Amino acid sequence: MREDQLAEPDSPIPQKVLSGMIQAQYFHILLESSSPAKRALLLSVAAPHASSWLSVVPSPGLGLHLESNEYQMAIRWWLGLDTSGMVVRHHCRRDEVFNLCRHAHLSVSVERGHNLTRDLAHTRPADILIAGWDRGKPVALDLTITSPLCSAILSESCHQAGAAALAAEARKLHSNGPKCQELGWSCIPLAVETYGNWGKEAHDTFSRLASYLAIHQSSPKSAVVAEIYGRLNIALVRSIARAILARELPPS
Repeated sequence: MREDQLAEPDSPIPQKVLSGMIQAQYFHILLESSSPAKRALLLSVAAPHASSWLSVVPSPGLGLHLESNEYQMAIRWWLGLDTSGMVVRHHCRRDEVFNLCRHAHLSVSVERGHNLTRDLAHTRPADILIAGWDRGKPVALDLTITSPLCSAILSESCHQAGAAALAAEARKLHSNGPKCQELGWSCIPLAVETYGNWGKEAHDTFSRLASYLAIHQSSPKSAVVAEIYGRLNIALVRSIARAILARELPPS
């Protein structure tokens, strides 16, 4: 830390504030001494809510758990000890978001848009369709997963947290926006990086969804927000751990 930061303050500094200052300084030093790939990883895992899966209370009955081998693999991957490519499907995140919408008493359906027009014969612009979300207009939620370590975005994600999610949002809006407009829908891309950092559109959507859930559950919104990210990110981590474990299985 700099000398001016260590100077005796006019009033005592709370322990939490002091710890935060020290941690921020160490994090800066770690970033400066890391490779581009390691910087991108650090920025992604340090993003708001990215580490929410680590604080989830395990509950097999609610699907909020990892098997011991999954947890070990997840920690190895989280620490950057295994960053090789893998295919991760978005269906688990789609189902989690769908269930959250249902619990908020919203009118929702999945995989909508197929064959509604000739031009959309082979596409489904809505992973999840919510009726009446945008001033009475349906909204199509389009989920996508991206990696901040991808070579195409690494030069940006190693300097800007969330750059990969932001780029994924733009791609989805470009490809699905016109399709949704043709159907009279709004389009909201829900992009998440492989390390659990969600894009701005997702944060805004989950905040609004948390407001609805908080009313129906009679719970503080902050607690509901934590529950949303915990559920979504533990599902993400589980699918990544399973993908790595499946890749490492010896050929039969």
